[in-house]
Amino acid sequence: MIVIPAIDLKEGRCVRLEQGLMEKDTVYAHDPAAQARIWQEQGGELLHIVDLDGAFAGVPRNKAAIEDIVQAIDIPTELGGGVRDLATIEAYLQLGIGRVILGTVAKEKPELVQEACRLFPGRIVVGIDASNGFVAVRGWADVTEKKATEMAKEMEGFGVEAIIYTDIARDGMMQGPNLEATRALAESIRIPVIASGGVSSLKDIENLMAIEDAGVVGVITGKAIYSGALDLQAAVALTKRS
Repeated sequence: MIVIPAIDLKEGRCVRLEQGLMEKDTVYAHDPAAQARIWQEQGGELLHIVDLDGAFAGVPRNKAAIEDIVQAIDIPTELGGGVRDLATIEAYLQLGIGRVILGTVAKEKPELVQEACRLFPGRIVVGIDASNGFVAVRGWADVTEKKATEMAKEMEGFGVEAIIYTDIARDGMMQGPNLEATRALAESIRIPVIASGGVSSLKDIENLMAIEDAGVVGVITGKAIYSGALDLQAAVALTKRS
C-alpha cells in the first residue's frame, strides 16, 4: 500500500475543506508547486491533485497551478475536479498528468467513462464519494440513490484503472477512515481501491494496511500531513515494512 499526499487547489492555493464545504477552507500553502516538491522529498510516490474550483464549476479552473506542479516534480500525478469531457481528459494527459480522475460525470454520463477507458487505457480512475453508502456528486452537493458498491462494479466493467473511495462524513474531520465501508467496496470488485477521507495518524495507516488484502492499494492524505498530525515520511516508512 502506498501513501498518497494530496494537493487541493482553490484559487491557485493549497487548501483543505471540511466535509467538502467550500466556505470551510483552510489555506495551507500559497505555492502549490513548492508544496508538491516537499511531498515528493518526503517520500510521496504519487501525488493526488484536486481542482476544487473546477469540481464546483464543472470546468477546469486551476490550470496554471497544475502545470507548475507537473513541471516541479518527477513522481506521477493523478488529477480530478471539473473533468466532464474527453477533450479535458486529453488536455490534462498532454500536460503531463499521469491519470485523470472522473467523479460526477462517471455517475451522470457513464458512457463517457467507457469511451475514456477505450481511448486512454490505464489512465482513467473513478472517484466515488459516498454518504452513508450512497454516491454523492457535484462537489458532494447532491446525494443520489445509487449505492457506491453498485457504481464501483459498473466502473470496473468499463475498464477503469482504480477506484478512489471517499467517505464524505470522514473527509477533513481527522476521525479515521471508514474501514468497514472501504473494505466492503474493495471486496465487491477486483480492481484496486484507494482509500480517502479521515486519515489522521499512523494508526489509521496501520488499520488500512490490515485490509490491503481486500484490494486497498493506497491511501490519500491531506489535512493530516498539512497540520502535522501525520508525518508523511513516517507513514511511507511504515508501509515499506514487510
